[in-house]
Formats: sequence, structure tokens, C-alpha cells
Amino acid sequence: MSPEDFERIKAWFRSHVASYMDMDPDGLKNIRLKEEHTYRVLDATIAIASGENLSEEQSITAAAVAILHDAGRFPQYRKWRTFRDSESDNHARLAVDLIRVQGVLEHLEKPEQLLIEEAIRFHNLLALPDRHDSGTDLFIRLIRDADKLDIWRVFLEYFRQPEEERASAASLGFPDLPGVTGACVSSIQRGEIVRLEDCRKLNDFRLLQISWVYDLNFRTTYRLLRERGYIRELASALPDDNILSCAIENAITHISVMADRAR
Repeated sequence: MSPEDFERIKAWFRSHVASYMDMDPDGLKNIRLKEEHTYRVLDATIAIASGENLSEEQSITAAAVAILHDAGRFPQYRKWRTFRDSESDNHARLAVDLIRVQGVLEHLEKPEQLLIEEAIRFHNLLALPDRHDSGTDLFIRLIRDADKLDIWRVFLEYFRQPEEERASAASLGFPDLPGVTGACVSSIQRGEIVRLEDCRKLNDFRLLQISWVYDLNFRTTYRLLRERGYIRELASALPDDNILSCAIENAITHISVMADRAR
């Protein structure tokens, strides 16, 4: 893919988002939230690609995946007024369907089209599928890391804002109740990803995001996460509990170990 190919894809994305700017004020906040998220994921993708010394061609392909990965969020929100896939539709599948219907990648060779589509289709899974194209593996892992880096930012900024300025769909509708669900604590104690279906409240969702430190793929991602301090800020809102605190400290230690590991 050439830089000109990428600019063509980026222009389509701008036009796509513009078609959703006719919504009510609350809807517009959520549309703009996903627009900014996409560009931030693009920035994170470029940073990771640079830190991992990817080739120019690989970096451009990764950038194309980043700009398109959440294209399905916009029709998802217009139809269902939520970003929660379990209450609407799989936004990754919606993105691939949209890309195909509108011929966004038709100027590319077929293998490259399929590579980008596959990376988008798998970017939001709990874990990577056992069977996928080995040529796509790098780009799936890269978009998953870049996406997480910015979701942490989105979630933390949500709580820094006055309530009336918040994008209503950012917290996925979880109630802000005290405590943490036991299944979520058990998962992070074991160094596993907290499952969304186990989450019952906002604190569980915070813990789910902290557990993502066990599902990152690149040393550069860990380095950026450590520099930004997202995990300690997320943890600061959780209950003061010795078992939970120990599990979180283990997660933070894991970040440093992975950031400092040899290439």
C-alpha cells in the first residue's frame, strides 16, 4: 500500500464520520468520542510501529487498519444508541460489512484487502482465534494494543469531565455501585483477562481494563503504558482491599517487566 492509498482511505473515513454529524447533542458527543478515538488509535499505531522498527509498508498497512477498525461504531450507535456489542451488534463485523459494501479497499490488491479486513474482524475478540492468516497476525496484535492504549485514555478522561459533558455511551451503561464482583477479582488474581460478561458494575469494568495488561503484544506498548500511568489512575478509584491491591500491584509489576525485557 502506498501513502496515497492510505490518504484515500483516510478521506473516506472523514466523509463517513461527517454523515453522522446530524445527531442530537448527546448523540453527537458519542460520535465525536469515537472519531477522536480513531485518530488517537492511529497515533498509537504509528508510535508502536516506530518503536518496533516496522517497515514503511507495514506501518502504512497498520495505519489503514487503525483508521478503519471502528468504522462500524457509527452505524451501531445511530441504530442502537450504545457501544455495547452484546446489546446491539458486533461492531467489528459491521465495519467489515461496511468496508465491503462501500468498496473502501477496492483500489488495493485482493490479498491486502483481505489482510486489513481480517485484522479489523478480530481486533475486538477476548483472545486471538487459534486459526487465522499468519500474515495478518502482526496487524491484529498491533491494532489490539493501540486500541487498548486509547480506551484507557477515553475512560479516564470520561471521569475527569463534568457529568453534563460526558459522552453517555463511554461507560457501557454499567451502574456506579460500590464494591467489585468476586469473579472479576479472581480473574485478575490469576493474571487473566476479566470477562465482560462477569462485569456487573463500573468498578468491574475498571478491573477489566486493568487486566488488559496481560493481553498486550509489544514492548513499545508496555513502555507507553508505563509512561502514561493509566493503570494506577484506574486503580485509584477501586475499593481499598488488600487482595485487590496485591493483584493490581502484580499487574503494574508485569508492565515494568515487559517494558524492560530484551527485544
